[in-house]
Amino acid sequence: MSHGIHHVTAIAGPAARNARFYTETLGLRLVKRTVNFDDPGTWHLYYGDEAGTPGTILTFFPWEHAAPGRLGVGETQETVFRVPEGAVGFWTQRFLERGVAFDPPVRRFGETALAFRDPDGMRLALVGVPGAEAEPGWTGGGVPAAAAIRGFHSVSLLVEDLGPTGAVLTDVLGFRETAMEGTTTRFRVDGVAVGGILDVRAVGGFLKPRPGAGSVHHVAFRAADDAAEAAMARRLTENHGIAVTEQRDRNYFRSVYFREPGHVLFEIATDRPGFAVDEPAERLGQALKLPAGLEAHRARIEAVLPDLGIADEAA
Repeated sequence: MSHGIHHVTAIAGPAARNARFYTETLGLRLVKRTVNFDDPGTWHLYYGDEAGTPGTILTFFPWEHAAPGRLGVGETQETVFRVPEGAVGFWTQRFLERGVAFDPPVRRFGETALAFRDPDGMRLALVGVPGAEAEPGWTGGGVPAAAAIRGFHSVSLLVEDLGPTGAVLTDVLGFRETAMEGTTTRFRVDGVAVGGILDVRAVGGFLKPRPGAGSVHHVAFRAADDAAEAAMARRLTENHGIAVTEQRDRNYFRSVYFREPGHVLFEIATDRPGFAVDEPAERLGQALKLPAGLEAHRARIEAVLPDLGIADEAA
């Protein structure tokens, strides 16, 4: 069974703009600088908490000239972070000062949510969570510990039909249906505070998405190890007739991919080995890391990757 969300991967425009926003405005830690293994001239940037703990990781493929995406049915609608309940005012003021587009705070499922957009128009939100201030928080970009992001709260999906998607969430990924608000149904993994919620909004007749800057590419769910991942893959095939890819080694986790019935691309990723496998924990995200098969091409890759334009952190 899954332990909730492992990471979310999205598409961005210019890499330097992306890095500045997520490290300097949101205060996340850049925990890994690597490349898109399928397009090595493109960065793959990972942001998260101090260790890049599963459930805190937002990653990006930034293409300098990516056209804007268009939200549609069969896609992730919003990626939501947890902050301490008393920090929503801090973030409202910070967004005002920094020119971040945001909506007035609203109540969702009994919690205060502050929806905003990154420079590429990606839909994000912060939700105030009671007691989150007691958890460790990475204090990057001048964000104080009392307000720092504490991993993912949830992800919301737009689908045509709730039923088949809900069946995969509950039977394979360990979620259970817990609440409904309007057209949105909330699923939760019991006992998982970070990344333990998925909201599914059923909207018939909506436009199809157009992937691009600001779009989520896929949502990954946690598997403790290879055996747990293989068991989930078997369940998908045997109970739901859904084929999965072969396992792919992403250096920091091992993954399989599939399209859930609502057409959103899902990944199942192992918790191990984690981001400290190829650099010390205190130096995460400081240097370009390449898989063994690309190391011989390092000079050529470094020559074409855009400068991120951010200073090394003082961790």
